Amino acid sequence: MKKGQINGQDELNILTKIKINPQSSQRKLAYDLGLSLGKLNYCLKGLQQKGLIKIQNFSKQKNKVKYIQYILTAKGISERTKLTINFMKRKMQEYDELKKNLKDN
Repeated sequence: MKKGQINGQDELNILTKIKINPQSSQRKLAYDLGLSLGKLNYCLKGLQQKGLIKIQNFSKQKNKVKYIQYILTAKGISERTKLTINFMKRKMQEYDELKKNLKDN
């Protein structure tokens, strides 16, 4: 993996968390994913640059509380599906290899 590149597993995990809760704070997302806040911020910017997510800032008029909503784009949904399929293929290969090793022993 090149420096500055997001690995597929982190990308899949972030896209999945955003799909589940698009209004999560970066701090909450980072905690849930086991990433540093800096790494998550870097990844979110990368996903945004790739066109996989949109980041919208909102401000509630009453108490001036700002929050961010992350939105998966059509391209982001497609990429998440592709990453999920690849993940499942890898896991099935690992399972088949373990099963074969157990059978051989």
